[in-house]
Amino acid sequence: MENTKPTEISSSKMFEGFNKRYKHYSPSLNCSMNFHIYFPPSSSPSQKFPVLYWLSGLTCTDENFIIKSGAQRVASTEGIALVVPDTSPRGLNVEGESDSYDFGVGAGFYLNATVEKWKNWQMYDYVVKELPKLLSDNFPQLDTSRASISGHSMGGHGALTIYLKNLDKYKSVSAFAPIVNPINCPWGQKAFTNYLGDDKSAWEEYDATCLISKFNDVAATILIDQGDDDKFLHENQLLPNKFDEACRNAKAPLLLRMQPGYDHSYYFVSSFIDDHIRHHAQALNP
Repeated sequence: MENTKPTEISSSKMFEGFNKRYKHYSPSLNCSMNFHIYFPPSSSPSQKFPVLYWLSGLTCTDENFIIKSGAQRVASTEGIALVVPDTSPRGLNVEGESDSYDFGVGAGFYLNATVEKWKNWQMYDYVVKELPKLLSDNFPQLDTSRASISGHSMGGHGALTIYLKNLDKYKSVSAFAPIVNPINCPWGQKAFTNYLGDDKSAWEEYDATCLISKFNDVAATILIDQGDDDKFLHENQLLPNKFDEACRNAKAPLLLRMQPGYDHSYYFVSSFIDDHIRHHAQALNP
């Protein structure tokens, strides 16, 4: 029996709390997976922290955000735990899984693949079902009933689509430079064709711009930051205006902030992450 209980593989103190990395066997993905938790400092043994899930973008692992974003500073003062999963299954050696940066390994798109070859790519179930249960079973200091979700690029797409389909599970959502209309951009079309096949109605289940018209009863304003010097914005991979228009039509509250001069990198993310943590803190610690 593979070890489904998480094993701690590293720990580093930061802003009086701890970054801890764990490894476990994932039944959803049929492979061993790593994830990070930032535990803020605790004032008493009985204190329970709400959870902010962070979903990373193409090519990332569970490490990029923890190392580069600086999110721990405000998470520490606001008393929010950060939970950062990986972006795809790893080590399955499916033919072609590492041929391109935008599909396969490091590019799970937070969906449940239905094409047989990619049947282990069940990142939606991993993030929505498996991980929260793993956390509540193994980390009594986390209150997984108070959860919010955020992410960058492909992970922003994941955060928005997961939030909209599970409004009962998350208190708030935010995103940096998200892929908000994947059915109409090259990244999304490539991923969805390969993971989901040619049925376009299946694609719409993982497209925030399509979903907002059905799931618009959002409790907290959706916060999106987008750099206006982002090359993927100019290559029409991100399409924030489409989501903006869909939110207006659905009367869903969206704060879309175009940030002049910023690109698609973690330099951009770290410049505005404090606002996002505070946005979630308002919803998580009312």
